[in-house]
Amino acid sequence: MTFYLNALGLINALGQGKEEISRRLFTGDTGGMTRKDGYLADRAVMAGAIEGELPPISADLVRYDSRNNRMLLAALLEIEPDIRAAIAKYGAERVAVILGTSTSGIGDNEPGIAEKVKGGSFPEGFDYDRQDNASLAYFVRSYFGLTGLAMTISTACTSSAKTLASARRMIAAGFCDAAIVGGADTLCRLTMNGFASLDLVSGDLCNPFSQNRGGINIGEGAAVFLMSREKSGVRVAGIGETSDAYHMSTPDPDGRGAFTAMERALTESGLAPKEIAYLNLHGTATELNDSMEAKAVYELLGPVPCSSTKPLTGHTLGAAGATELAFLYLALGSEDGLLPPHAWDGATDPSLPPLHLVAPGERVPGARAMMTNSFAFGGNNISVILSKESD
Repeated sequence: MTFYLNALGLINALGQGKEEISRRLFTGDTGGMTRKDGYLADRAVMAGAIEGELPPISADLVRYDSRNNRMLLAALLEIEPDIRAAIAKYGAERVAVILGTSTSGIGDNEPGIAEKVKGGSFPEGFDYDRQDNASLAYFVRSYFGLTGLAMTISTACTSSAKTLASARRMIAAGFCDAAIVGGADTLCRLTMNGFASLDLVSGDLCNPFSQNRGGINIGEGAAVFLMSREKSGVRVAGIGETSDAYHMSTPDPDGRGAFTAMERALTESGLAPKEIAYLNLHGTATELNDSMEAKAVYELLGPVPCSSTKPLTGHTLGAAGATELAFLYLALGSEDGLLPPHAWDGATDPSLPPLHLVAPGERVPGARAMMTNSFAFGGNNISVILSKESD
């Protein structure tokens, strides 16, 4: 079976909508990354926050009201006509909702939990269900009046990329004809403090693959696709998944799980390594992630043009996989072949293989296939290849 991405909606620190985000993505604009107070007790942090108003959730869906779902709604509104058309074509029971998140509405509930700890009771209006990961998919199913499959995947930083793999299996098995896939994740103190406790948060703009890299920046965002077997301009050409289970939070230093995920995606696609025109790196700017990913990438793909876009958006965690797939989608649709540049200080790390990091303004005219990597805690890995369909 062949699967396609028929429509894309997104929002992140680069802006809202394909047009604004494309413009800032291909110029390597890091202006959406700003220093924020209130997440860590002892210092401000650089974060990729979405500024401005988000669309409200209607009163009849108030049980799903959270920043995470409002952010997702902002992305959905960009492709609502496409989703409504799919529902009219296939039926409300045949359009699935398969989304990824790691935070859900935790950020909305943090003040109430703090009040409970301090005073012994939750404030009026506190709703524990707000932080249920399932809220994401249930909200979308209710918003569109769907009656079929709805599920949320929460596998940390691979969550939203894995929705494509799950949707493909569900469509192939006959459970649905189309699926709303992708995900959303919101900035919150819990996540920020969790990464800080591992000493992984950078004090400045993250600096992937640099000798001077010092950790990640966290971001927030949402990216959603309509996925089906109906032919369109972008095809899901290959997916490779592995679970190396090397350590709860540390990647295999040799990158074997990452290598195998990329290799499986290539094998499924039928493409040779040299046919991959661009690779979006997981590229978190932590010491161990960048080291193992560089080894795996160079061994399999050699000098493929590649970049990490996390200095532009922050690491959007459960939304990162879909966000960076969206960047492939935009790059494949770029008429001039522009690639997302690698924003860093240019200080090469001599201990890493010599990756071809994309320079500002670099182009690959006529690119037909691109890959993205997402690697998560527990050795949970996925690589996805998108290809441009012939006219």
